[in-house]
Amino acid sequence: MPVTIVIGLALAAALASLPWWLPGRIVALRVRVFQRINGDEGIPVPGPLAGVERFRELYAHPAATGRSEGAALSDLFWYWLAPGPEMHQEHLEAGERYDAVARVTRALLAVPRPEAAELARRCAARALAGVAGRVRLRDLMMPLWAEFSYELVFAEPCPPEARDLVVANADDVVTALKCCGLRHMDRRERLTRYLLGRLPDVRVPLPAGLTPLEQAYHLQGAFFNTAVVQLSEAMAHLLMTLAQHPGAQEEARRGDDRHLDRVIAESLRLHPLFGIAHRVTTGPIDLGGHVIPAGSVLCFDYPAFHRAGHDDPGRFDPSRFDPARLDGPAKDLNHIPFGVAANRPCPAWRLAPLAMRAAAREVLGRYALASSAAHTRSLPNRGPCLLTPLGGPGPSRAALARMRLRDRWEDVWRGLVQLVLGTFMVWDARRLRLCERHFARTTDR
Repeated sequence: MPVTIVIGLALAAALASLPWWLPGRIVALRVRVFQRINGDEGIPVPGPLAGVERFRELYAHPAATGRSEGAALSDLFWYWLAPGPEMHQEHLEAGERYDAVARVTRALLAVPRPEAAELARRCAARALAGVAGRVRLRDLMMPLWAEFSYELVFAEPCPPEARDLVVANADDVVTALKCCGLRHMDRRERLTRYLLGRLPDVRVPLPAGLTPLEQAYHLQGAFFNTAVVQLSEAMAHLLMTLAQHPGAQEEARRGDDRHLDRVIAESLRLHPLFGIAHRVTTGPIDLGGHVIPAGSVLCFDYPAFHRAGHDDPGRFDPSRFDPARLDGPAKDLNHIPFGVAANRPCPAWRLAPLAMRAAAREVLGRYALASSAAHTRSLPNRGPCLLTPLGGPGPSRAALARMRLRDRWEDVWRGLVQLVLGTFMVWDARRLRLCERHFARTTDR
């Protein structure tokens, strides 16, 4: 056989094999690049200094409450969450300003359970109208939770133009967070301007000690960034999981609310919305033999904690949360999808599972779901899925094979994009130093 043909065949074989090995190599390279740019900051938990058994203790420690100041990692998170990261409830330091915005958030979330469930159901019904075939689950869910959050804040149905502003903002934030695209500040600032004009219409009084811009930033960060992004991601994970487990999907469709709650809990265990949550120590923490000094950055690894202490932790098994199978209360499991009570848990920890259940019922009552695409915690592919109206013919094996092949090839390009854009954004965040400069200005005053 001529050498040119041999070389051609070898190149063709190498090219065809790219989707099976290149994405993993790119992820590993991206991690090394990020570590090099960010430096050695951070104490991993669980890790050599504190194992899984001390995760909750350390997370709940009174000195593990610093949010942003003093952590170089904060520059990166502030960069992704801008504009107004200094008013983002998750990143505000303890004090009067945090207390003021937290009260507003709690008041806006204080909706009777039946009303919250009905609101989620109505928003889901509108989002699903006329939908069928191939979708990206995160994209499908985002308008739902945009309308849901809008009505929580303004107590009126969400007009299409407002929904589109919220979706454009939230999608831009999460796309940058996944390093799948650069920030588009104009999309985010359009929402800020809209909220500034609607402040008098918010259904609870806003903190008098904040400027109008600060009030708008708080609403944008808590309700139209975090709430929309995390509920969309949580629902995408839940539906993607059911799409890839047909038996569990049917059981969830026919089961009672307690069973569906266990399905949601297991989905959040397998795919926690937080990867790493960092906290800055405000004082020394004695671990018995080693003291973590004040100013240290603790990096709490949610996926590692959620996997520890479970048999076959990578397997989807909602019965893990069945009271009949538990040796003790469910709260003792390594499962903290909404954080820990002693260290600012997610303020929507009661509302979110209830709303997710209502939205899931609406989806499962309309469609059979199927997917052969990759399902990872970060969900950079946004959850490709085939929706078939109940009673209709399901997707063919060929359709699922095409979906899997397409997803694998997209993963090659997506991995390269994430490597390049992620490296640039980490560098740009360190260059801008939004968090560091904010606290420097505050100190100078």
